[in-house]
Amino acid sequence: MSSPAAALSELFIVGFPGPELPPELRQRFARGDFAGLVFFSRNFSSPGDPLATAEFLRATAAAYQPTQPQLQALPPILAIDHEGGRVQRLKAPLTVWPPMERLRAQPPAVAEQVGRAMAAELAALGLNVNFAPVLDVNSNPQNPIIGDRAFGETAAAVSARALAFLRGLEAAGGLRGCGKHFPGHGDTATDSHLTLPVVPRDEATLRAVELVPFVEAVRAGIGMLMTAHVVYPAVDSRPATLSRRWLTGILREELGFGGVIVSDDLDMSAVTAAHLGLPDDSEVVVAALLAGCDAFLFCRDADRLQRAEAALQAAAARDPEVRARIAQSAARLRAFRQTLGWCRPDLAALRGLPEPQHQRLRDRLVQGLPDSAGE
Repeated sequence: MSSPAAALSELFIVGFPGPELPPELRQRFARGDFAGLVFFSRNFSSPGDPLATAEFLRATAAAYQPTQPQLQALPPILAIDHEGGRVQRLKAPLTVWPPMERLRAQPPAVAEQVGRAMAAELAALGLNVNFAPVLDVNSNPQNPIIGDRAFGETAAAVSARALAFLRGLEAAGGLRGCGKHFPGHGDTATDSHLTLPVVPRDEATLRAVELVPFVEAVRAGIGMLMTAHVVYPAVDSRPATLSRRWLTGILREELGFGGVIVSDDLDMSAVTAAHLGLPDDSEVVVAALLAGCDAFLFCRDADRLQRAEAALQAAAARDPEVRARIAQSAARLRAFRQTLGWCRPDLAALRGLPEPQHQRLRDRLVQGLPDSAGE
Protein backbone atom coordinates (compact mmCIF):
# COMPACT_ATOMS: atom_id res chain seq x y z
CA MET A 1 0.00 0.00 0.00
CA SER A 2 1.35 3.44 -0.89
CA SER A 3 1.95 6.00 1.84
CA PRO A 4 -0.76 8.56 2.66
CA ALA A 5 1.44 11.25 1.11
CA ALA A 6 1.50 9.35 -2.19
CA ALA A 7 -2.12 8.23 -2.03
CA LEU A 8 -3.61 11.66 -1.30
CA SER A 9 -2.74 12.93 -4.77
CA GLU A 10 -4.88 10.12 -6.21
CA LEU A 11 -8.00 11.65 -4.69
CA PHE A 12 -8.19 14.60 -7.08
CA ILE A 13 -10.03 14.89 -10.39
CA VAL A 14 -8.90 18.11 -12.04
CA GLY A 15 -9.95 20.46 -14.79
CA PHE A 16 -7.92 23.04 -16.65
CA PRO A 17 -8.69 26.37 -18.30
CA GLY A 18 -7.77 25.93 -21.98
CA PRO A 19 -7.38 23.50 -24.88
CA GLU A 20 -4.31 21.78 -23.46
CA LEU A 21 -3.06 20.70 -20.06
CA PRO A 22 -0.71 23.30 -18.55
CA PRO A 23 2.85 21.89 -18.31
CA GLU A 24 2.82 21.37 -14.52
CA LEU A 25 -0.52 19.59 -14.55
CA ARG A 26 0.59 17.50 -17.53
CA GLN A 27 3.73 16.40 -15.70
CA ARG A 28 1.76 15.50 -12.59
CA PHE A 29 -0.95 13.66 -14.51
CA ALA A 30 1.73 11.75 -16.44
CA ARG A 31 3.28 10.38 -13.26
CA GLY A 32 -0.09 9.33 -11.83
CA ASP A 33 -0.68 12.14 -9.35
CA PHE A 34 -4.41 12.49 -10.08
CA ALA A 35 -7.30 10.04 -10.33
CA GLY A 36 -8.14 11.69 -13.61
CA LEU A 37 -9.35 14.72 -15.51
CA VAL A 38 -12.69 16.41 -16.11
CA PHE A 39 -13.27 18.07 -19.48
CA PHE A 40 -15.35 21.12 -20.41
CA SER A 41 -16.19 22.82 -23.71
CA ARG A 42 -13.23 25.14 -23.21
CA ASN A 43 -10.83 22.20 -23.44
CA PHE A 44 -11.67 21.23 -27.03
CA SER A 45 -10.05 23.37 -29.71
CA SER A 46 -12.28 21.85 -32.42
CA PRO A 47 -15.45 20.82 -30.57
CA GLY A 48 -17.30 20.21 -33.85
CA ASP A 49 -14.68 17.71 -35.03
CA PRO A 50 -15.06 14.44 -33.11
CA LEU A 51 -11.94 12.95 -34.70
CA ALA A 52 -9.85 15.85 -33.40
CA THR A 53 -11.51 15.54 -29.99
CA ALA A 54 -10.79 11.82 -29.89
CA GLU A 55 -7.16 12.36 -30.82
CA PHE A 56 -6.80 15.00 -28.10
CA LEU A 57 -8.28 12.62 -25.52
CA ARG A 58 -6.17 9.70 -26.77
CA ALA A 59 -2.94 11.71 -26.62
CA THR A 60 -3.82 13.08 -23.18
CA ALA A 61 -4.59 9.60 -21.82
CA ALA A 62 -1.46 8.15 -23.42
CA ALA A 63 0.64 10.59 -21.38
CA TYR A 64 -0.56 8.86 -18.21
CA GLN A 65 2.47 6.74 -17.24
CA PRO A 66 2.44 6.34 -13.44
CA THR A 67 5.55 5.01 -11.76
CA GLN A 68 3.66 3.17 -9.01
CA PRO A 69 3.01 -0.44 -10.11
CA GLN A 70 -0.44 -0.50 -8.47
CA LEU A 71 -1.55 2.42 -10.64
CA GLN A 72 -0.18 1.19 -13.96
CA ALA A 73 -3.09 -1.22 -14.49
CA LEU A 74 -5.71 1.45 -13.76
CA PRO A 75 -7.11 3.71 -16.47
CA PRO A 76 -7.31 7.36 -15.50
CA ILE A 77 -10.77 8.84 -15.07
CA LEU A 78 -11.68 10.85 -18.19
CA ALA A 79 -14.90 12.56 -17.18
CA ILE A 80 -17.41 14.96 -18.67
CA ASP A 81 -20.82 16.44 -17.86
CA HIS A 82 -23.06 15.06 -20.60
CA GLU A 83 -26.61 15.35 -19.28
CA GLY A 84 -28.29 16.87 -22.33
CA GLY A 85 -29.96 20.27 -22.42
CA ARG A 86 -28.02 23.07 -20.71
CA VAL A 87 -25.30 20.72 -19.47
CA GLN A 88 -23.76 19.03 -22.49
CA ARG A 89 -20.15 20.02 -23.14
CA LEU A 90 -19.88 18.51 -26.63
CA LYS A 91 -22.51 19.23 -29.25
CA ALA A 92 -22.99 18.41 -32.95
CA PRO A 93 -22.14 16.19 -34.71
CA LEU A 94 -22.73 14.29 -31.48
CA THR A 95 -26.42 14.02 -30.72
CA VAL A 96 -27.58 17.25 -29.08
CA TRP A 97 -30.03 15.98 -26.49
CA PRO A 98 -32.89 17.99 -25.01
CA PRO A 99 -33.03 18.37 -21.23
CA MET A 100 -33.98 15.22 -19.40
CA GLU A 101 -37.29 16.69 -18.28
CA ARG A 102 -38.47 15.65 -21.78
CA LEU A 103 -38.39 12.06 -20.56
CA ARG A 104 -41.18 12.69 -18.04
CA ALA A 105 -43.78 11.89 -20.70
CA GLN A 106 -41.94 8.75 -21.84
CA PRO A 107 -41.76 5.30 -20.28
CA PRO A 108 -38.49 4.38 -18.51
CA ALA A 109 -37.48 2.21 -21.48
CA VAL A 110 -36.94 5.37 -23.53
CA ALA A 111 -34.67 6.79 -20.83
CA GLU A 112 -32.64 3.60 -21.08
CA GLN A 113 -32.37 4.05 -24.85
CA VAL A 114 -31.09 7.59 -24.32
CA GLY A 115 -28.47 6.33 -21.87
CA ARG A 116 -27.28 3.70 -24.35
CA ALA A 117 -27.06 6.26 -27.15
CA MET A 118 -25.11 8.73 -25.03
CA ALA A 119 -22.74 5.99 -23.88
CA ALA A 120 -22.04 4.85 -27.43
CA GLU A 121 -20.95 8.34 -28.49
CA LEU A 122 -18.95 9.14 -25.35
CA ALA A 123 -17.14 5.79 -25.40
CA ALA A 124 -16.34 6.24 -29.10
CA LEU A 125 -14.51 9.45 -28.13
CA GLY A 126 -12.57 7.62 -25.39
CA LEU A 127 -14.32 9.07 -22.33
CA ASN A 128 -15.10 6.71 -19.44
CA VAL A 129 -17.13 8.67 -16.83
CA ASN A 130 -20.26 10.73 -17.39
CA PHE A 131 -21.29 12.94 -14.47
CA ALA A 132 -24.93 11.94 -14.93
CA PRO A 133 -27.73 11.15 -14.16
CA VAL A 134 -29.14 14.02 -12.15
CA LEU A 135 -31.04 12.38 -9.28
CA ASP A 136 -32.48 15.65 -7.99
CA VAL A 137 -36.27 16.03 -7.80
CA ASN A 138 -37.39 19.26 -9.46
CA SER A 139 -39.64 20.29 -6.58
CA ASN A 140 -39.03 24.06 -6.60
CA PRO A 141 -40.18 26.04 -9.69
CA GLN A 142 -37.80 28.87 -8.69
CA ASN A 143 -34.73 26.62 -8.77
CA PRO A 144 -32.12 28.41 -10.92
CA ILE A 145 -29.67 25.53 -11.32
CA ILE A 146 -31.61 22.23 -11.59
CA GLY A 147 -35.01 22.83 -13.20
CA ASP A 148 -35.27 21.01 -16.53
CA ARG A 149 -32.10 19.01 -15.81
CA ALA A 150 -34.20 16.77 -13.54
CA PHE A 151 -35.99 13.67 -14.82
CA GLY A 152 -39.20 14.68 -13.07
CA GLU A 153 -41.04 16.57 -10.37
CA THR A 154 -41.72 13.59 -8.13
CA ALA A 155 -39.37 11.15 -6.46
CA ALA A 156 -41.02 8.20 -8.22
CA ALA A 157 -40.65 9.74 -11.68
CA VAL A 158 -37.00 10.61 -11.11
CA SER A 159 -36.17 7.19 -9.68
CA ALA A 160 -37.75 5.27 -12.54
CA ARG A 161 -36.27 7.28 -15.41
CA ALA A 162 -32.89 8.27 -14.00
CA LEU A 163 -32.08 4.68 -13.05
CA ALA A 164 -33.26 3.41 -16.43
CA PHE A 165 -30.96 6.00 -18.01
CA LEU A 166 -28.10 4.75 -15.82
CA ARG A 167 -28.71 1.14 -16.89
CA GLY A 168 -28.45 2.19 -20.52
CA LEU A 169 -25.40 4.34 -19.90
CA GLU A 170 -23.49 1.49 -18.29
CA ALA A 171 -24.88 -1.41 -20.33
CA ALA A 172 -21.90 -1.83 -22.66
CA GLY A 173 -19.32 -1.66 -19.84
CA GLY A 174 -16.28 0.58 -19.56
CA LEU A 175 -18.23 3.83 -19.13
CA ARG A 176 -19.71 4.64 -15.72
CA GLY A 177 -22.26 7.15 -14.55
CA CYS A 178 -22.30 9.34 -11.45
CA GLY A 179 -25.54 10.26 -9.68
CA LYS A 180 -25.84 13.82 -8.44
CA HIS A 181 -26.28 15.88 -6.25
CA PHE A 182 -26.61 13.98 -2.95
CA PRO A 183 -28.82 14.36 -0.96
CA GLY A 184 -30.83 16.50 -3.41
CA HIS A 185 -30.45 19.91 -5.05
CA GLY A 186 -33.98 20.18 -6.44
CA ASP A 187 -35.54 22.43 -3.82
CA THR A 188 -32.87 25.15 -3.78
CA ALA A 189 -33.70 28.75 -4.69
CA THR A 190 -30.09 29.87 -5.27
CA ASP A 191 -27.17 28.67 -7.38
CA SER A 192 -24.32 26.94 -5.49
CA HIS A 193 -21.86 28.18 -8.11
CA LEU A 194 -22.51 31.66 -6.67
CA THR A 195 -23.55 31.23 -3.03
CA LEU A 196 -24.41 28.59 -0.43
CA PRO A 197 -28.02 27.40 -0.86
CA VAL A 198 -30.15 26.44 2.13
CA VAL A 199 -33.10 24.03 1.96
CA PRO A 200 -35.35 24.51 5.02
CA ARG A 201 -37.38 21.29 4.64
CA ASP A 202 -37.81 19.06 7.68
CA GLU A 203 -35.98 15.75 7.74
CA ALA A 204 -39.11 13.66 7.18
CA THR A 205 -39.85 15.53 3.94
CA LEU A 206 -36.24 15.30 2.80
CA ARG A 207 -36.37 11.54 3.29
CA ALA A 208 -39.74 11.24 1.53
CA VAL A 209 -38.74 13.33 -1.51
CA GLU A 210 -35.09 14.32 -2.03
CA LEU A 211 -33.51 11.15 -0.70
CA VAL A 212 -35.67 8.59 -2.51
CA PRO A 213 -33.85 8.52 -5.89
CA PHE A 214 -30.51 8.17 -4.10
CA VAL A 215 -31.82 5.30 -2.00
CA GLU A 216 -32.95 3.56 -5.18
CA ALA A 217 -29.64 4.29 -6.91
CA VAL A 218 -27.68 2.73 -4.04
CA ARG A 219 -29.94 -0.34 -4.18
CA ALA A 220 -29.27 -0.54 -7.92
CA GLY A 221 -25.51 -0.61 -7.32
CA ILE A 222 -24.46 2.82 -8.55
CA GLY A 223 -20.69 3.19 -8.29
CA MET A 224 -20.27 6.96 -7.83
CA LEU A 225 -22.34 9.74 -6.26
CA MET A 226 -21.60 13.47 -6.27
CA THR A 227 -22.34 15.68 -3.27
CA ALA A 228 -24.41 18.87 -3.10
CA HIS A 229 -22.96 22.12 -1.76
CA VAL A 230 -26.27 22.70 0.03
CA VAL A 231 -27.19 23.12 3.69
CA TYR A 232 -30.18 21.23 5.11
CA PRO A 233 -30.53 22.72 8.63
CA ALA A 234 -32.91 19.98 9.80
CA VAL A 235 -30.03 17.50 9.42
CA ASP A 236 -26.78 19.47 9.73
CA SER A 237 -25.59 23.08 9.78
CA ARG A 238 -22.83 22.26 7.29
CA PRO A 239 -23.36 21.73 3.55
CA ALA A 240 -23.71 18.08 2.58
CA THR A 241 -20.22 18.04 1.03
CA LEU A 242 -18.77 18.70 4.50
CA SER A 243 -21.37 16.85 6.56
CA ARG A 244 -20.36 13.67 8.33
CA ARG A 245 -24.01 13.10 9.21
CA TRP A 246 -25.04 13.08 5.55
CA LEU A 247 -22.07 11.33 3.96
CA THR A 248 -21.00 8.86 6.63
CA GLY A 249 -24.00 8.51 8.92
CA ILE A 250 -26.75 8.42 6.29
CA LEU A 251 -25.17 7.56 2.93
CA ARG A 252 -22.54 5.07 4.12
CA GLU A 253 -23.91 3.58 7.33
CA GLU A 254 -27.67 3.84 6.87
CA LEU A 255 -28.04 3.39 3.11
CA GLY A 256 -25.03 1.08 2.74
CA PHE A 257 -23.34 2.88 -0.16
CA GLY A 258 -19.93 1.35 -0.83
CA GLY A 259 -18.87 3.27 -3.93
CA VAL A 260 -17.01 6.53 -4.49
CA ILE A 261 -18.33 9.79 -3.05
CA VAL A 262 -17.00 12.65 -5.17
CA SER A 263 -17.41 16.29 -4.19
CA ASP A 264 -19.04 18.77 -6.49
CA ASP A 265 -16.51 21.31 -7.75
CA LEU A 266 -14.54 22.71 -4.80
CA ASP A 267 -13.78 25.84 -6.82
CA MET A 268 -17.42 26.89 -6.41
CA SER A 269 -18.38 29.90 -4.30
CA ALA A 270 -20.68 27.83 -2.07
CA VAL A 271 -17.69 26.25 -0.34
CA THR A 272 -15.44 29.17 0.50
CA ALA A 273 -13.95 29.88 3.91
CA ALA A 274 -16.22 32.89 4.33
CA HIS A 275 -19.33 30.73 4.06
CA LEU A 276 -18.03 27.90 6.21
CA GLY A 277 -16.22 29.59 9.07
CA LEU A 278 -12.90 28.01 8.13
CA PRO A 279 -9.54 29.80 8.36
CA ASP A 280 -8.75 29.24 4.68
CA ASP A 281 -10.42 27.81 1.58
CA SER A 282 -7.77 25.10 1.44
CA GLU A 283 -9.16 23.56 4.64
CA VAL A 284 -12.41 22.69 2.84
CA VAL A 285 -10.84 19.56 1.34
CA VAL A 286 -9.78 18.28 4.78
CA ALA A 287 -13.30 18.82 6.14
CA ALA A 288 -14.79 17.07 3.09
CA LEU A 289 -12.47 14.08 3.52
CA LEU A 290 -13.34 13.68 7.19
CA ALA A 291 -17.04 14.03 6.37
CA GLY A 292 -16.79 11.11 3.95
CA CYS A 293 -15.76 12.37 0.49
CA ASP A 294 -13.36 10.13 -1.40
CA ALA A 295 -12.56 12.26 -4.44
CA PHE A 296 -12.32 16.00 -4.94
CA LEU A 297 -13.22 17.97 -8.04
CA PHE A 298 -11.16 21.08 -8.79
CA CYS A 299 -12.35 22.16 -12.19
CA ARG A 300 -10.34 25.28 -12.97
CA ASP A 301 -8.20 26.91 -10.28
CA ALA A 302 -4.72 25.32 -10.17
CA ASP A 303 -3.65 27.54 -7.27
CA ARG A 304 -6.61 26.48 -5.15
CA LEU A 305 -5.87 22.85 -6.01
CA GLN A 306 -2.25 23.25 -4.91
CA ARG A 307 -3.26 24.84 -1.61
CA ALA A 308 -5.84 22.11 -0.97
CA GLU A 309 -3.24 19.41 -1.51
CA ALA A 310 -0.85 21.16 0.85
CA ALA A 311 -3.57 21.41 3.51
CA LEU A 312 -4.38 17.72 3.13
CA GLN A 313 -0.69 16.81 3.33
CA ALA A 314 -0.28 18.83 6.54
CA ALA A 315 -3.41 17.29 8.05
CA ALA A 316 -2.17 13.79 7.20
CA ALA A 317 1.14 14.48 8.90
CA ARG A 318 -0.54 15.37 12.19
CA ASP A 319 -3.74 13.32 12.28
CA PRO A 320 -3.98 9.50 12.02
CA GLU A 321 -7.70 9.78 11.20
CA VAL A 322 -6.85 11.78 8.09
CA ARG A 323 -4.24 9.20 7.08
CA ALA A 324 -6.75 6.37 7.53
CA ARG A 325 -9.38 8.20 5.48
CA ILE A 326 -6.89 8.88 2.66
CA ALA A 327 -6.04 5.18 2.47
CA GLN A 328 -9.71 4.20 2.54
CA SER A 329 -10.66 6.65 -0.19
CA ALA A 330 -7.70 5.74 -2.40
CA ALA A 331 -8.76 2.08 -2.21
CA ARG A 332 -12.35 2.95 -3.22
CA LEU A 333 -11.15 5.03 -6.15
CA ARG A 334 -8.83 2.27 -7.36
CA ALA A 335 -11.65 -0.27 -7.21
CA PHE A 336 -13.88 2.11 -9.22
CA ARG A 337 -11.18 2.74 -11.81
CA GLN A 338 -10.80 -1.00 -12.34
CA THR A 339 -14.29 -0.96 -13.88
CA LEU A 340 -13.45 1.76 -16.42
CA GLY A 341 -12.41 1.35 -20.02
CA TRP A 342 -9.13 2.61 -21.41
CA CYS A 343 -9.17 5.50 -23.87
CA ARG A 344 -9.46 3.70 -27.20
CA PRO A 345 -11.50 5.88 -29.57
CA ASP A 346 -13.66 4.21 -32.20
CA LEU A 347 -12.84 6.24 -35.30
CA ALA A 348 -15.27 4.34 -37.52
CA ALA A 349 -18.15 5.19 -35.20
CA LEU A 350 -17.06 8.82 -35.03
CA ARG A 351 -16.91 9.11 -38.82
CA GLY A 352 -20.54 7.92 -38.87
CA LEU A 353 -21.78 10.83 -36.75
CA PRO A 354 -24.44 12.05 -36.55
CA GLU A 355 -25.86 8.59 -35.87
CA PRO A 356 -29.29 8.39 -37.58
CA GLN A 357 -30.90 6.17 -34.92
CA HIS A 358 -29.80 8.54 -32.15
CA GLN A 359 -31.10 11.51 -34.12
CA ARG A 360 -34.51 9.89 -34.50
CA LEU A 361 -34.66 9.23 -30.77
CA ARG A 362 -33.66 12.82 -30.04
CA ASP A 363 -36.27 14.19 -32.46
CA ARG A 364 -38.95 12.07 -30.82
CA LEU A 365 -38.14 13.61 -27.43
CA VAL A 366 -38.00 17.17 -28.78
CA GLN A 367 -41.37 16.76 -30.50
CA GLY A 368 -42.91 15.01 -27.51
CA LEU A 369 -43.97 12.00 -29.58
CA PRO A 370 -45.03 8.80 -27.83
CA ASP A 371 -42.74 5.82 -27.53
CA SER A 372 -44.19 4.02 -30.54
CA ALA A 373 -43.66 6.91 -32.97
CA GLY A 374 -41.38 6.16 -35.89
CA GLU A 375 -40.99 2.48 -34.98
